[in-house]
Amino acid sequence: MNILEKITRQKADFSKSEKKVAEVILANPQVAIHSSIATLAKMSNVSEPTVNRFCRRLDTKGYPDFKLHLAQSLANGTPYVNRHVDEFDGPTEYTNKIFESTMASLEVARQSLDIATVNRVVDLLTQAKRISFFGVGASSSVAHDALNKFFRFNVPVVYFEDTLMQRMSCMNCTEEDVVMLISHTGRTKSLVDIAQIARSNDAVVVGITSADSPLSKECNYVLSLAVPEDTDLYMPMASRIAQLTLIDVLATGFTLRRGTRFRENLKRVKDTLRGSRFNKTET
Repeated sequence: MNILEKITRQKADFSKSEKKVAEVILANPQVAIHSSIATLAKMSNVSEPTVNRFCRRLDTKGYPDFKLHLAQSLANGTPYVNRHVDEFDGPTEYTNKIFESTMASLEVARQSLDIATVNRVVDLLTQAKRISFFGVGASSSVAHDALNKFFRFNVPVVYFEDTLMQRMSCMNCTEEDVVMLISHTGRTKSLVDIAQIARSNDAVVVGITSADSPLSKECNYVLSLAVPEDTDLYMPMASRIAQLTLIDVLATGFTLRRGTRFRENLKRVKDTLRGSRFNKTET
C-alpha cells in the first residue's frame, strides 16, 4: 500500500489537526513533496509538531522520510487521491477530478484482486449449469451488464432486479448453480439473506463485495475490490466501474477457458447481429 492509500484509509482515525494535514496533501501531493515542514504546517493551519506526529502515524521516521515515501508513491504510478468535486468547480475541474479518481481507483482495484480466486471462479462459471447475477441499486446495473455478457455463452443465465424474485430463484438452486452477488459495501440485508438461501440449497455463492463484510461471510468465494469510495455519502462511481471491469475479466476468462470451438460459436452469434447495424462509412 502506498503512502497516499494509507492516508486515505486511515483518515477517519486522525485527529482534527492531522486531518487538516491529510487534506492538504491529498489535494496536491506534488506541492507537499517540494514543501518544507514549516510551509506544509502553514498551509494546513497546524503546528510543525503536528505534521511530525502525522508522519509518524503513517509509520515513517519523520517529515523527510515521509516525503521520500510520497515521492515513491507518485513515481510508481497513479495513486488514489480522494478528489471530491467542490461546489464551485467548473466543467474542467470536475471532469478532470472524476476521470483521475476513477483511473486511480481501477489501479488500486487491480492490485488488490486475488488472481487465484479469479481463476477458481472462472472454473466454477464454466462448469455451472445455471448462473445467476443479483445486485440491488447501483449494483443491479452491474448484474444486468453481466447478464448481457454471459447470455451469449450458451448457458442459462438468471437476472432479477426484484428482491422477491431473487429469493424465489435461489429457492430453486442446486449444487450445479453459481449465484454471483454484487454489492460494494456488502451490507445490503436482502443480499445477505439471498446468499444464505442459495447456500442452503447447495449453490456456490460468489460475492463481488468488500472483504470482511456481512455478505462476504455468507459467500463461498469473495472477489474483493479495494476501491476507497464511501457510497454511504456519495453516489457509486468508481466502485461501479471497477465491478463492471471485473465482470469483463470473468467473461474473458470464461471465453478463453471454453476453447477455440466455443469462440467460433461466439463469432457466429456476433455475425447474426451484423444486419441490425449500418455499415461503417469510409472517411
